[in-house]
Amino acid sequence: MKKPVPHDKYFLRSLHQEIDLYDRKLAYLEKYAEFESTADRKGAEDKLIAKRAPLAATARQLAADGVEFNPSDLPRSFRAAPEVGAES
Repeated sequence: MKKPVPHDKYFLRSLHQEIDLYDRKLAYLEKYAEFESTADRKGAEDKLIAKRAPLAATARQLAADGVEFNPSDLPRSFRAAPEVGAES
């Protein structure tokens, strides 16, 4: 029987790193990747977003549950979100 993965600050940090990796992949896809059609580009983008979404949901849930984290470890996309909300 497998032991459950501990959901502590180190797990959250690794989640943030993985989310940041997907953010960088999406940025690369947007700027530099070449596709034969916009449908191909959209398909590749959707795949990355689908892989990133559950990671982001888990990270946000852990943060809401009170798991401590260093703000400098947040992925770029998480850092930008509160600033946009604060301006409204």
